Amino acid sequence: MNLDRIEGNWKQLKGNAKHQWGRLIEDQFLAMEGKRDQLAGIIQESNGISREAAGKQNAAMAKVSER
Repeated sequence: MNLDRIEGNWKQLKGNAKHQWGRLIEDQFLAMEGKRDQLAGIIQESNGISREAAGKQNAAMAKVSER
């Protein structure tokens, strides 16, 4: 297990906590940010890639979904 996968797991956990906190205090932007962090963590963990590369893939998927 490499460091990128461990960071991915941590990012998922942190994103989930941020999402739940945003829901608790009814802050939709914080909840969405938590989901985005969680997705980046899943990408990072499954592919074993760096945080920057996971962020780029996440941004690319967001652009495609806006269309």
